[in-house]
Amino acid sequence: MTTPLRLVFLGSDAIARPLLDWLVSEVGRAQVEIVGVFTQPDRPVGRGQKITANEIKTWALARGLPVFQPEKITDEVRAQLAALAPDVSLVMAYGHILRDTFIATPRLGTLNLHTSLLPQFRGASPIQTAIASGERQTGVTLMRIVRELDAGPLADVERVKIEPLDTALDIEAKLAAACVLLVARTLPRLAASALNFSAQDHSSATFCRRLEKGDGALDFVAPAAELAARINGLFPWPTCGTELNGQSVKLGLADVAPLSDAALTSSPAPQSSLVAPGTVLGVDAHGLLVATGAGVLRLRRLQRPGGRMLPAAEFLRGFPVASGTQIASMPMPALCGPSPFPPR
Repeated sequence: MTTPLRLVFLGSDAIARPLLDWLVSEVGRAQVEIVGVFTQPDRPVGRGQKITANEIKTWALARGLPVFQPEKITDEVRAQLAALAPDVSLVMAYGHILRDTFIATPRLGTLNLHTSLLPQFRGASPIQTAIASGERQTGVTLMRIVRELDAGPLADVERVKIEPLDTALDIEAKLAAACVLLVARTLPRLAASALNFSAQDHSSATFCRRLEKGDGALDFVAPAAELAARINGLFPWPTCGTELNGQSVKLGLADVAPLSDAALTSSPAPQSSLVAPGTVLGVDAHGLLVATGAGVLRLRRLQRPGGRMLPAAEFLRGFPVASGTQIASMPMPALCGPSPFPPR
């Protein structure tokens, strides 16, 4: 029987929970033994700013695993890693830049799970940016870590489909499950020294940045498909929003409503080319209809200040919006580009 690999996990985000649960399952324990977990220090959370442990730390402590929470990677931290005698380190959404000596410490090196189809969407927000960019698929890529951002050689990928009504929350759940499939099939090859790596095509790389609250602005001159993708991709954070009836309203789900299929409760919608972008056209069975630069945007879930995110029909019962209402446009910051974004 093959001795399980000694694995150190580095991560700080709940997306890794399904993978961690699998790693300590009967099947996972036959392949690896988790000998330590590195995660971000406890941080203030919520309106009360209470210092709180992240889900990865809570998970590890509940299983009696050694937990390390350095503010940055130093020689002392590398010595802590070396003392665990790891065969491999596995990183997913950790939040620290790793030094070369730290990366090289495990016998079989340091691998990373990145939630995009590399070389697309290197950087801090690959899930949200893939959806917001209108991609129809994404995935998780297993790679070796190198100093350059998400540029290491690739071992394998697990793809997932992006459906028209998938939000970032939905795709995160799909990718969390995909991680299990990917790691389950690659660990035996790693243990047998049969896991092959290939260089990325750096010329086709794209980059995404850390999201900010202002990224939720919408310009209704853009096509409806682009606006719907952005609304869905940026939910639940930072969430797209607009102003209706003088109040700030958050948008949680959208799609494109072909005019020929729209059964309006008000008068039939005019051709969108004759209506100013941002004009409310009415409602159909699924949402609030808004004219755009190309096509009709259907807002399916909305939230008023202090309220809950509601299906459009329920929202509009308590917050009616008249046909002809004009919604102001705001410039939409770029989320993706051909080179890394400068620090902000």
